[in-house]
Amino acid sequence: QVQLVESGGGLVQPGGSLRLSCAASGLRFSIYAMGWYRQAPGKQRELVARITLGFKTTYADDVKGRFTISRDYAKNTVYLQMNSLKPEDTAVYYCNVEESGGYEYWGQGTHITVSS
Repeated sequence: QVQLVESGGGLVQPGGSLRLSCAASGLRFSIYAMGWYRQAPGKQRELVARITLGFKTTYADDVKGRFTISRDYAKNTVYLQMNSLKPEDTAVYYCNVEESGGYEYWGQGTHITVSS
């Protein structure tokens, strides 16, 4: 059974930092890409950052320069370092894993609230 275990969410003041991590287990195929998405209240889920097997990274425009995605494929873990957080970053953040076999999995989501 595939499991994605996320950690690192919480409440932070504007300008603060958080680091998310997501550890995947039970996968049947090798990982092609790992990423983070977020969904704010009343909005659609959107890509935050994604990193492929070849280390190609993609970022949403509004997080470029503030967020950094990294991965440790030996541990099947992806990280998201978030700096200079803004209130508009408030959302539920979801880990996403794409297997090379074409399957895709989602974490349960972790809440991030940026507020003073």
